[in-house]
Amino acid sequence: MVLGRERLTQVLRPYGEVGSGESSRLLPQASQLVELPHSSDDDDDISLLGDTDDPVAKQEPEEWCPAFHKPSAFSHCVWHLAFLWNLLFLLLGLLTLAIGVWGLLAKGQLWGERLAPLGSDPMLLFVLAGLGASTVSLAGCLGALRCSVCLLRFFVGAVLAFVGLEVLGGLLLLVARQQLRDALQDALLLCLLRYQEEPDLRFLVDEVQRSLRCCGLSSYRDWESNPYFNCSAPGVQACSVPASCCLDPRQNGSIANDQCAFGVLHLGDMAAAGVVHLGGCVAQLGAWLRGQAGGIATAAAVLVLLEATGLLLVLKVLADVVPSGARVRG
Repeated sequence: MVLGRERLTQVLRPYGEVGSGESSRLLPQASQLVELPHSSDDDDDISLLGDTDDPVAKQEPEEWCPAFHKPSAFSHCVWHLAFLWNLLFLLLGLLTLAIGVWGLLAKGQLWGERLAPLGSDPMLLFVLAGLGASTVSLAGCLGALRCSVCLLRFFVGAVLAFVGLEVLGGLLLLVARQQLRDALQDALLLCLLRYQEEPDLRFLVDEVQRSLRCCGLSSYRDWESNPYFNCSAPGVQACSVPASCCLDPRQNGSIANDQCAFGVLHLGDMAAAGVVHLGGCVAQLGAWLRGQAGGIATAAAVLVLLEATGLLLVLKVLADVVPSGARVRG
């Protein structure tokens, strides 16, 4: 204020016509001008730079997930793990679904060119498994990302349902062995009847017969029920069995002989024993499954452990969300 008055006095001093009274009247007005707030160009530049910051780049997990109010470091870690865990299984589920759809499209099952009923196609298992896994994982992924209580609870319920079905299946293996044996025999009979119609079933049957060194269900003569291998069939495969039943499919070299079992059903058991395996695959497959019981139990335990890990991660996120998140978003 004092400096402003002195400066104004120096400015007005050369003008003699300005009186003391008029000078004293101008001084307060000049002081008000001096006291006006002043903003520098540097401040303007700083404010402009500050406005150009990207708010999305500075988003924290609690901004993506409004239910997280000052979460702990452990909650941050669990939140990221739950998202990445479900993202991984989402990708695996989509891959399985793509394999199943590709298999159905390659055989014309989805375009009306049905080679066999769709319900018996093994690729349908890939489609159903991939669809179920990707749906549940997507719910867990989005639920963890946005802290949606509805999606998180859906994920928990679906995983618990899957675990319940797996436990029920394990109990059925222990209690209803004979019924499962009959169901397995019916499934193998279905594969035998549709051997030529379904490439996937043909591949599975050939692998089983070749690996277990067996032929048919109970004996090699079960192939008479196949309309192409029956002795009354008009084709060249009449009274024959698949080449995977042969004792040595590569009789004269490294290339498999697809006609090694032609006419075997015309022969007696003694003569056929030198060409094909006489025993059926039901007993052999049952013995193989009993021998692999430890590996099957280990695989089932690993699957349940993976599901339990994802379930615990989502339950922790849900526990952090429910107290405040239930009021924010449903």
